[in-house]
Amino acid sequence: MAFRQAVVSGMAPDGGLYVPATLERRPADWWDGLRHAPFQDVAVAMAQVLLGDEFDEGELAALIPDALNFPIPIVRLDDALQAVELFHGPTFAFKDVGARTLARLLSHFEAADEQPLTILVATSGDTGSAVAQAFWGVPRTRVVVLYPEGQVSQVQEAQFTTLGGNITAVAVRGTFDDCQRLAKEAFADAALRQRVRLTSANSISLGRLVPQMFYYAYAALQAGPEARVVFSVPSGNFGNLAAGVMAWRMGAPISGFVAATNLNDTVPRYLETGHYEPRPSVATVANAMDVGAPSNFERLQWLFGGDRAAMRAMISANVHTNDDVRRAIAELHRRYGYVADPHTAIAYLGTQAPQHPSTSAPQHLFLATAHPAKFAEVVEPAIGEAVPIPGPLAEALARPRLVERIGPTHRELANLL
Repeated sequence: MAFRQAVVSGMAPDGGLYVPATLERRPADWWDGLRHAPFQDVAVAMAQVLLGDEFDEGELAALIPDALNFPIPIVRLDDALQAVELFHGPTFAFKDVGARTLARLLSHFEAADEQPLTILVATSGDTGSAVAQAFWGVPRTRVVVLYPEGQVSQVQEAQFTTLGGNITAVAVRGTFDDCQRLAKEAFADAALRQRVRLTSANSISLGRLVPQMFYYAYAALQAGPEARVVFSVPSGNFGNLAAGVMAWRMGAPISGFVAATNLNDTVPRYLETGHYEPRPSVATVANAMDVGAPSNFERLQWLFGGDRAAMRAMISANVHTNDDVRRAIAELHRRYGYVADPHTAIAYLGTQAPQHPSTSAPQHLFLATAHPAKFAEVVEPAIGEAVPIPGPLAEALARPRLVERIGPTHRELANLL
């Protein structure tokens, strides 16, 4: 199947997730040629390998830098600890990387198609704002954002409920797992899809995941050639970690991963016991990770051929409480003068776990996934001072909300669509 078809479809007709047919492993000297290169250069080079059979070289060289027109700073806290800041895009969250690239991919693929496309997305926080902003005003598209009512931060909600136009925000009386289930049921409804052209911008979309591979490779390539790089990834729906593993499979110089979670510990329990047992999600201060049934677990199993031992050799996991998160925010501020949001704090906690099984004396890179001002209600009490709010976030908070409301039933969502 062509990448274009996978991106436009969003989810496979049988309800499964698309994965690359192959991940061409590039040799070490190819990666060495990109060492210390700018982020956009690394992204274009990887895109050429992954997508070059469907794009002209010039198309990717224009599309990728246009989407990824913001920096990815790497902040050194000490000799073995660095923060990879992924929140410098327009919505101040890492999901701008995938959402902005996906929007441009779809615009490129759909340029000659006049039938409107509905992008259906479930969000536990930042996905909604990133996707809404990326597609706001894009011709022939409608974005429908499902989110659990009362379970996202005020700033997150303001970013995707105040745009209007081709953006419809839908508050669901339920949890994020309900929202994700509703989205999957809509994609599986053949009758609905005959009436509405649906695609996804969640991490179930391969078009969202592929661009996230780029920052793992870029960050790893900034380290020295002898460095043993371990990424600590705040993990909820496990799309971010799946993208990192895909970059590793492509040959990026990565030695291991830490899947750091909040109390929603479905995958850590699987790694420990071998039993995959989803549970209802638990609300925490790191709400974007409140996922009890992570859809991208299927991709992780595929990436490791269903071999739990191989997965455990590359991925360690640890689980953290709300109190752990608050203490970590305070510790980062006290020790390093670094202000972190709750999800970033969980990634930092992942670096303090017992040594990763795949390496000794690692360089720990933890992913900073959201601007702390988006979670000021958690961050400010922990550090004892105010967090300055960027202008665009303040403007979003001041705008009126435009929200539809439904129960967690397929019938209500289908009627709305």
